[in-house]
Parts: sequence; C-alpha cells; structure tokens
Amino acid sequence: MLNHELSHREKTILKTIISSFIKTATPVGSSFISKKGAISWSAATIRNVMSDLEDEGLINHPHTSAGRVPTDKGYRFFVNTLMQLEDLTNIEKDKISTQLGNATSHDDILIITSKLISEISNQLGVVTAPNFIEGILEKIELISLSSTKLMVILSIKSGLVKTIMMEVSGEVSRDNLNNVSTLLNEKLSGLTLKNIKETFSDRLRDSAIENTGLIRMFIESSDKIFEDSLLHSKMHLSGTHNLLNQKEFNTSGNYRSIIELINQDDMIIHLLQKNEVDTTGISVTIGSENQQKQFQQLSILKTEYKIGTLKGQVGIIGNKRMDYPKLIPLVNHISKTITEMFNN
Repeated sequence: MLNHELSHREKTILKTIISSFIKTATPVGSSFISKKGAISWSAATIRNVMSDLEDEGLINHPHTSAGRVPTDKGYRFFVNTLMQLEDLTNIEKDKISTQLGNATSHDDILIITSKLISEISNQLGVVTAPNFIEGILEKIELISLSSTKLMVILSIKSGLVKTIMMEVSGEVSRDNLNNVSTLLNEKLSGLTLKNIKETFSDRLRDSAIENTGLIRMFIESSDKIFEDSLLHSKMHLSGTHNLLNQKEFNTSGNYRSIIELINQDDMIIHLLQKNEVDTTGISVTIGSENQQKQFQQLSILKTEYKIGTLKGQVGIIGNKRMDYPKLIPLVNHISKTITEMFNN
C-alpha cells in the first residue's frame, strides 16, 4: 500500500529507474534520468521525486552509490501498474514452433520447453509434469504378454495413458482377464486416481477371493499402479548457468545457495503449484513475497498448461530484475503452444 497516489512524474521516474536497472543492473542516478530525451525535468527536480519514491519504499540506494535501485515493493508496483507487455519476435516464435515440432513424446515436449524458456529468458526455465493423481479414470485394460507378465493400461479422461508391467504367478486366461477388467471398471471408472489409491482395498475387498488371485495382486500393488507418476520426471529445470553468471549471484555464498536451491525439486514443485495464477493466468511473486527464505532473492513467474483436465506449470525462476514485460508473454505463448500440442 502507498501513502499517496503517485503522480505522473513519479510514475515516469520510477518506470525509468526500474527499466534501466533491469537492463544494466546498475543503480540509476538523477543525472542519468535527466539526460534521457523523453524527460525534460532538471536533475534537482528528479532528485526530489526520487526522494519521495524512496520515502514510499519503492526504491532505495546502496551505501556505495548515489544511484537508486528498485525494492520488492517497487517491482510489484511496476508489474501491476507501469509495465507494458512486449510481443515476442517472429524469430522467437519460429524457434519455439520449430523446436517443439521436433518433440516425439510428452517428456520431450517438457524437456524442450524448459530449455526454450531458459534460452530466451536468460533465467532458469522450469516445467512441471501434470498432477497425474488428479486424473479421472476412464478405463482399465489388462493384456497378457506372457505366462508370467501382464500389462495394465490406465486410460485417463484427459487423454493420457499410463502402462504398468506386472509379474503374475501363473498364466491367466483371456476370459479371466476380461472378467477382472470388467469388475475393476465397474468399481473404479469415473473416480480420480487419488480417490482410487486411497480407497482401493475397501472397494475391492469383497472381490479379493476370485480364483485367479489378480484382485489380491492389484490390492497389494495399488500404490505402484496408481502412484502420481506418468512422465519420467516430475520437473525439468534448465539454465542454471544463466543465474550463476549474473551479477547478483556471482559471489561464492550466492553461488552455493543457487546450487542448493536447484537441487530441491520437491520444494520448487510445491512452490509452483502453490502460487495461484491471477485473472490473466499468470502468477508473479517477487523477492520477499516468497515465503521460503531460499527464494527471497529471486522472482518466480509462472502460468499453467493443460492436458485435458490436468494441469502442469510453466515458469521462470530468476533474479528480481528479470524482464517482466518480455517474459510474461513468453511463458503465456509457450503454455498455449504446448497445451495445443497435448490436446490435439
């Protein structure tokens, strides 16, 4: 919250400071602003305005410099009020289309997406797999591969399919497989995998005595069959070197903290899933807005893509001076592109 509504002059100078600092990582002084062609105010006037902006907590100045840098509050005001989103270039759009067009699997799409985001943003590109456990089971199929091996196929209403190989103690006839699959579909179809996993033994207990032993095997293996995994990895992260090479993180202490951070997959996945998107479909958390201490020197920008009713996250983790006007359209464009790929 601000103590007063910013004037046009204050907004202009704040926007100039933030836009310049995003590009240069150099504190911005009044003389620099007064020399910009679009601003005709004197350096003294600009200094007064900068002092007011500092009182509002929107900018501050390092002890070693007379220039000003944005605060987390300043970045938030910029993102909410001042920035103008930029279109991706045709070259960038063609690069995204061409590289994703080479994908041969769902995993490929996510791997390529994380690399594209990191290359274009010069930050960390991160993509999480859909939360498969929230999918609604459409049907189960059982296929005998040999006298000792059975393939279980789970079809989810989003269009995703998961296969599991299971060892059986003896050959099971086609009729018995059909009977068991019919029973499973009657009991489980239309439920989420999460619900099935939590209640599987209760739903099938009365059927566990069927003579093939398949239902008992399913009960004993339900955690494996209905676990929250579909793709090979829950998350893909690319571009670690982008952060390590940036001015803010080139000390040994910051270097170590970034390395530690990117190895905490579960924390990153939890954070991305927790951050809710706004009405534009975007979530931006800046510095101290991130509750986890490890992320308070960073900004996290993310949106969602969809596979049917399931959702995954596409995002950027980077320094607080990331180029928000360019990177918000980037993640939006990529999320729409992969949503179309997954659903066509």
